[in-house]
Amino acid sequence: MLESGERRELKSLVVEASRSLARLDADRLEELALSCRLLNRDLAAGSGGGDLARQAREAAADMAVFGRVLEATRANLKVLNRLRELKAARLEYREQAWAAENCGWNRTEDGRGNS
Repeated sequence: MLESGERRELKSLVVEASRSLARLDADRLEELALSCRLLNRDLAAGSGGGDLARQAREAAADMAVFGRVLEATRANLKVLNRLRELKAARLEYREQAWAAENCGWNRTEDGRGNS
């Protein structure tokens, strides 16, 4: 984990964040998010603005790739959530159908097996 005074190149942060996201390494992503918060704090305090601007220019392509990876991850998450909803609805429907068949609901027989 980074100490508050330790500086990292923005480009290396973006590249590592992309790789961590691809591996779904949540712990490492949290550490990288902390690094970004520290960079933002330093920038808000007025320290290292010129250096950070240079790094941002150098990392622009990597940040664009990371943005696309994030967007694809969001889209995949939406699909997974939708599949989970559909599966849950299908299971609920199956349970209702089973209950209807086995508990006498909607039964048209006369009790002797005749319809």
